[in-house]
Amino acid sequence: MPDRNSPIGIFDSGLGGLTVAREVFQLLPSEDVVYFGDVGRTPYGGRSKEIITQFTRQDISFLVEQGVKVVVAACNTASALALDTLTSEFMIETIGVIEPGAISAAGATKNGNIGVIGTAGTIHSNAYARALERIDAKLRVFSMACPLFVPLVEEGYVDKRATYLIAEEYLAPFKNNGIDTLILGCTHYPLLKPIIRQVLGETVQLIDSARETARVVAQRLAASSQLNPKGTDGERKFYVSDVPDQFAQTARHFLGDTVRNAMRIDITKY
Repeated sequence: MPDRNSPIGIFDSGLGGLTVAREVFQLLPSEDVVYFGDVGRTPYGGRSKEIITQFTRQDISFLVEQGVKVVVAACNTASALALDTLTSEFMIETIGVIEPGAISAAGATKNGNIGVIGTAGTIHSNAYARALERIDAKLRVFSMACPLFVPLVEEGYVDKRATYLIAEEYLAPFKNNGIDTLILGCTHYPLLKPIIRQVLGETVQLIDSARETARVVAQRLAASSQLNPKGTDGERKFYVSDVPDQFAQTARHFLGDTVRNAMRIDITKY
């Protein structure tokens, strides 16, 4: 039975969830963390709801087998399309990235105009718009899919002129909509904050769903007396469904360091 000494489990369809892991490492340094990246089947966006739910069920099952005390779905697509279905299947708290980002954005906006950027799957799901409407039906939500951002981040092109030009193209409609708050609705996107700020200006508040999710994890664990009390740096384990060497190399763009212990597992067994 998991207790406060058990690890936090985090999963994503690939690498983007490492931004959530990084925030958890910083906010809760004493916590052990098990991260699973389903890089062999990424991306989840563009697949059917049934397949995304199947993959998400396997991801959670693997983490539960590792004895985690909470599961963090650090994948916007899984959070948007699968968590509602799966919450009742597992006797463990599962936290997605949609609600934390939406709550933060609703609290931050002054004029009620909120932008959302994400992958095509997340934007087409309308998950952020629905979450914001539940919070305040008067909010005006403007959404834009930015599919090229993910490969640019994974290639390390976070400060290139080409990336700025693409961001300028993607984000231009938001200037006409008068947003004062923008949700970064993909866990890759926090790495593009400097460029997004250049394009939209300093007056637009950027809501980092990865950071907000880590804060919710900390709050939930504290409320249930599940914070690890050991006071020393936690152990970090990384598992992937394919190519651990490639994962380890690319992970440095997200964590600032190379992952040295990534292990491959057969996720189809779960």
